[in-house]
Amino acid sequence: MKEQKLETNDRLFTVDALNERSRTILRQIVESYLQTGEPVGSRNLARVLPINLSPASIRNVMQDLEHLGLITAPHTSAGRLPTQSGLRMFVDGLLEVGDLSDEERQSIESQIRARRTGGSFDNLLSQAGEMISGLSHCAGIVFAGKQVERLKQVEFVPLSPGRALLILVGESGEVENRVLDLPSDLPRSALQQASNYLNANVQGLTIPEAMAKLKAEQSKARAELDELTQSAINAGLAEWSGSLGDRKSLIVSGRSNLLKEVSAQEDLERIRQLFDDLDSKRDLMQILGIAEEADGVKIFIGSENKLFSLSGSSIIAAPFHDEDRKIVGVIGIIGPTRLNYARIIPMVDYTAKLVGRLLT
Repeated sequence: MKEQKLETNDRLFTVDALNERSRTILRQIVESYLQTGEPVGSRNLARVLPINLSPASIRNVMQDLEHLGLITAPHTSAGRLPTQSGLRMFVDGLLEVGDLSDEERQSIESQIRARRTGGSFDNLLSQAGEMISGLSHCAGIVFAGKQVERLKQVEFVPLSPGRALLILVGESGEVENRVLDLPSDLPRSALQQASNYLNANVQGLTIPEAMAKLKAEQSKARAELDELTQSAINAGLAEWSGSLGDRKSLIVSGRSNLLKEVSAQEDLERIRQLFDDLDSKRDLMQILGIAEEADGVKIFIGSENKLFSLSGSSIIAAPFHDEDRKIVGVIGIIGPTRLNYARIIPMVDYTAKLVGRLLT
C-alpha cells in the first residue's frame, strides 16, 4: 500500500507512544468499528488479531487504551469503541492509504466529463460535487471563488446620477451584475465609451488577465480616454479586484446519502442538526477556508470543529489549483465519523487534482 502524507492537527501524543501490541489492538478496534459500527470485545479480538494473545491480555491492553482516552465502553458489559481521539490517532498514524487503480481514476474522470453539461466554472464544480457524493455515498462539498471565466462582453448601464450597473458576460453565458458608485456628472457617453474600450481590450480574457492587461496599459488608456471615462473603468477594476475576487460559493450535493443506514432516533437528531448547520453554511465555509490553506488532504473528525460537535460527522477535503498553481477552491465530502477513510482519502485527493486540470 502506498502511504499518504496527511495534513493533521497537533496531538498531545502520537502513535509512537504506543507499543506494538497496543497499536495492533487499537487498529483492530477502529477497523471493526468502521466496518460494523458495533463495539468489539476481547474474545472477538482474540480470534482476528494477527498476534496470539489471550482475552485476558487483550483486556489489559484495552484498559490502558481506555485510560489514554483512545477507546470507550458504551455500556458496562459491552465491548469497546474508538473515541474521537482514537479515530484521529488511527487516521494520523495507523491508517494505510492506498492509491487508486487506473480503472478507478478513469471512472472518476469519465463521470465528471459525462456529467458536465456546460462549460462554465460553476457547472464543473457542481458536477464534481455530485460525482464525489455518488462514489463516496456521502454528501459532496465544493468551496470556491465564484467567478466569470472568460469575458465575452462588458457593459455599463446608467441607473441614476452617480450610479451605474456593471454587467459582465462570460463566454459560457454566465452573467455577473454589480452596482457602481460614479461621479454624479458622468455622462452616458462616457459609460458607452468605457464599455467600448473594455470590450475591445478584454474580450476572451479572464478577470485576472483583463486586470493585468488594463493596468499595464494605463498610460495608453489615459491618452485615449477622457478623465470621466477613465473613472468609470477604474471603478469597474476596483469592483473586479474587490467583491468579485473575494466572493466564495459553497455547493453541497447528495445530502440524502447522510440519511442512509440511520435508524436510531439519536442518529436522526444528529443528522437534523447537521442539516441545520449545512443550511447556515457560515461555519462550514470557515472550516473549508482552513482546508484551502493545506498542502494536501485535510481531515476534520467530529467535534474537532464546532460545526460538527453535535452531529458526529467528519470532513475530508483537498484544495485544487489553477494553471498558475494558485489555490482556487476545495472539494471534499461530509459523512459520519465511521467512514472508509482508506478509500475516500485518495478519491478526494485525485478528484481535486482532476478538477484543477480541467480548470486549465
